[in-house]
Amino acid sequence: RQRVLLWGVLLAAWEAAWGQLRYSVSEEMPKGSFVGDVAKDLGLQLPALRDRGVPVVPEGRTQYFALHEKTGHLVTAERIDREQLCRLMEKCVLRCELIVKGQMQVYRIEVEITDINDNAPSFREAEKDLRLSEKTAPGSRFSLVEAHDPDLGRNSLQSYELSGDEHFSLAVQEGPGGHQRPELVLAKALDREEAAFHELVLRASDGGDPARTGTARIRVTVLDANDNAPVFSQAEYTVRVPEDVPVGSVLVTVTATDTDEGLNGHVKYCFQKILDRDSELLYLDSETGEITVKNDLDFEETSSHELEVQARDGGELSDRAKVVIIVTDVNDNVPKISVRSALNEISEDSPSGTVVALLHVQDRDSGTNGEVRCSLDGDVPFRLEKSLEDYYHVVTARELDREQEPEYNVTVRAVDGGRPALQSSTVLALRVLDVNDNAPVFAQERYSARLWENNAAGALVLRVRATDADWGQNARVRYRLAEGRVRGAPLSSYVSVQAETGALTVGPLDFEEKSKYNFGLGARDGGGLTDNCKVQIDVTDENDNAPEI
Repeated sequence: RQRVLLWGVLLAAWEAAWGQLRYSVSEEMPKGSFVGDVAKDLGLQLPALRDRGVPVVPEGRTQYFALHEKTGHLVTAERIDREQLCRLMEKCVLRCELIVKGQMQVYRIEVEITDINDNAPSFREAEKDLRLSEKTAPGSRFSLVEAHDPDLGRNSLQSYELSGDEHFSLAVQEGPGGHQRPELVLAKALDREEAAFHELVLRASDGGDPARTGTARIRVTVLDANDNAPVFSQAEYTVRVPEDVPVGSVLVTVTATDTDEGLNGHVKYCFQKILDRDSELLYLDSETGEITVKNDLDFEETSSHELEVQARDGGELSDRAKVVIIVTDVNDNVPKISVRSALNEISEDSPSGTVVALLHVQDRDSGTNGEVRCSLDGDVPFRLEKSLEDYYHVVTARELDREQEPEYNVTVRAVDGGRPALQSSTVLALRVLDVNDNAPVFAQERYSARLWENNAAGALVLRVRATDADWGQNARVRYRLAEGRVRGAPLSSYVSVQAETGALTVGPLDFEEKSKYNFGLGARDGGGLTDNCKVQIDVTDENDNAPEI
């Protein structure tokens, strides 16, 4: 037993490593029922689940499972009916995908829905009327309405019983696919004068514990003789139709003939065996035998329909024929692009190959109609990389430059292989964040100005200007004087610069004291990058000194 447990743990670890988990749960469990401990099996931390969000994406249109954020358990999102989902399939498996957004990771989960005995056998017709001639020979057999139980295995239909009259007995034949066909056998000759009517009860039972049953009442009316049964022109009718065939179109016409005359030779048609869903799609004209489309067919839902048609004359003799309607695919589904996870902003210094989005692309058509090609519109610095069979990563193809392109609207386009092709697109909006990769640059390398001596204190001499191609704080430029001294005093006691505007002002200057000032000026942005320029101020002499003897 320890080896079995160890093997199970190793298998779960192997499957989790490859992004695949498998669980099973019984059908009809209430909403919120436990399916599996996803967090434990994948090694995910519960705080990360709550903070980042881990959506469960269904394979189809209905959300059958959800992730409990507090426990990390996969639970049912609604009550699941295996018979409604899988119908004739022996193994019912629902698939979904777990998207871990923070890791840009996809995990696939398969959940097998196991059967319970939640359906009793039922008859399409709760009452059946048979009209038999009193000359009907003992041993004659008559088809009875069949019961249907959508459960599987022992829970499905197992047996029939007949009660009510010594004139009749029950025989059960095995039809195609192993299903049981009940037949009414005339065990004793009829006598209309003795009994004109016979009341019977047909009971169908499944193998569940406890067993479930369904009943149908059979009323036999004794009539005059009917010598010939209807005969179909062929035992099986097969037809291929496109899924977009218009409602009301005739798909196939079944034909049976009866050589009797009058009421005994008048043939009527009915469905002897048909699934409930097929009965919503197909209509059989009881007089002409035409089978027409009642509602739209859908290849993606059901690619073939198998049914049995009965031809019955006025004396209750009958024949059966099998009808197979094969639905062919039409390119009627547009490729669907789903954004599973995406960034809305990216730094301009992100390396090539950075993932910005995780996309899922699906086309419900089959064959060439379902083959999808994806591409990006325009000349953008991004490319598509395929991850899983129908998942794509959008990644950077080269380095970004915010100064050239501050934002991108990336159009992803999906085109299928149909003729004509169908396509869809989605747009990813991405803003490029600034990095301080540009130093400020002065408009001039050298600035010069001239003013008269004895100027007013704080006189504006000139304005310097430096620009920075970056954004925000990285582009904010401040100015400062270079270190220096004039006649032993700091340069700043003669000249000053306004840090925000670059306005250069001076105090009162004296030509006789100094006629030319040369100094440096620096500009620094918010990220610490700098540039420098040279400034020269020439002082013009005024006649402000009298001659001295």
